[in-house]
Amino acid sequence: MLASVTMRSRGTVTRRRTLAVSGRYAVLIIGAGIMILPFVYMLSTSFKSQAFVLSLPPQFIPHPATVSNYTEAWTSYDFARYFINSLIVAVLTTALSLLLSSMMAYGFARFDFGGKEALYRLLLLGLMIPAMMLIVPQFVLAKYLGLLDSLAGLVVFYVAGSLPLNTFLLRGFFAAIPAELEQAMAIDGAGPWRRYWQLILPLAKPALATATIFTFLASWDEFAWALTIINTPSKQTLPLAIALFQGQNSTLWGLVFAASMMAVIPVIVVFLAFQRYFVQGLTSGAVKG
Repeated sequence: MLASVTMRSRGTVTRRRTLAVSGRYAVLIIGAGIMILPFVYMLSTSFKSQAFVLSLPPQFIPHPATVSNYTEAWTSYDFARYFINSLIVAVLTTALSLLLSSMMAYGFARFDFGGKEALYRLLLLGLMIPAMMLIVPQFVLAKYLGLLDSLAGLVVFYVAGSLPLNTFLLRGFFAAIPAELEQAMAIDGAGPWRRYWQLILPLAKPALATATIFTFLASWDEFAWALTIINTPSKQTLPLAIALFQGQNSTLWGLVFAASMMAVIPVIVVFLAFQRYFVQGLTSGAVKG
């Protein structure tokens, strides 16, 4: 009798767990579908001719399919130059931001100096201020520094805007690295710079990968600051080029979606290159602060 009751109890618990797991998977599948649907529609529309772009009901499998939107988008409005400009800005921003933020994070994580906590909290204020509130003071500063209408003006302010988040992520990861490893290198005569380059950075690949993806994506997609300071057409970036396909009276949606798909390719490449470290690095920054 007791064994029968125990088996029924276990069966009930198993069914509840199965239902709970099935419910979680159902929610995840629905959420994934909602997230993927706009991307699928954009991809589908990019292969449609203009006559079928706004057809109802919408066709997710274009018939007939055409690549003319891609060729026309690439050759229109000097799109290739804008693409290269964005690539230069994004790569330089990512490299400089990772270099500076990793050095700052290492200093905050490993060294004691006067005003350390105050400086760190002041840096984190940058995470709490909306970017749009900084447009006017940044414009005035860029004017005095002679950075208006230049790619350098984009890079400098993109780097400055990404430093707080990257420093926060990397500091938490650096602080979690056992100090004994550094002490062992110090006994062998390694100075702070050598420990930083040969020990800390190689061990921090997950956090660096996360910061790389965030920084590249933010600088690649940024529109407001680029629109504010860039006036020369040859210096404009990709988001501005995509906006050119939208007219006052009509919008060539096929070209817009084709250009958007080409703009997504570098982001996908960066994510695939660092995906093995991404999940681990995404959670590591909050372990220690």
